Amino acid sequence: MDFTNVKSPDADEIKRLAEEAWAGLPEAFRAPCQAMAIIVDDWPSDDVLAEFEAEDDPASIMGLYQGIALTEQSAGDVLEGPHLVFLYRMPILAYWAEHDETLGAIVRHVLIHEIGHHFGFSDEDMEAIEEG
Repeated sequence: MDFTNVKSPDADEIKRLAEEAWAGLPEAFRAPCQAMAIIVDDWPSDDVLAEFEAEDDPASIMGLYQGIALTEQSAGDVLEGPHLVFLYRMPILAYWAEHDETLGAIVRHVLIHEIGHHFGFSDEDMEAIEEG
């Protein structure tokens, strides 16, 4: 195959894959997430890298959930801003280059993982679910 004219997927393509993945999720999973926005950035911000102590390995963060988990909310809470899922294009593409998975499957996995945080699941909880 001749790769001389092939470009890497841009932010719009990652967003399209995320929207396809979102549309394929069960309604029971999507309904509690209606106020959620999906944002594609090339890299995590310096603040995010510092928060996760990943300054030396920015490609280690492929996504981030920003908001208050459903398990942490109460009926009287006034929410500040929307719930956000960030997908980081360059770390996702780096992972894709090193693994035998489709880009769509990776984007779907990262999206579901970050939405899991919206439901209050920890990384450990989600790893256990995936292994089970």
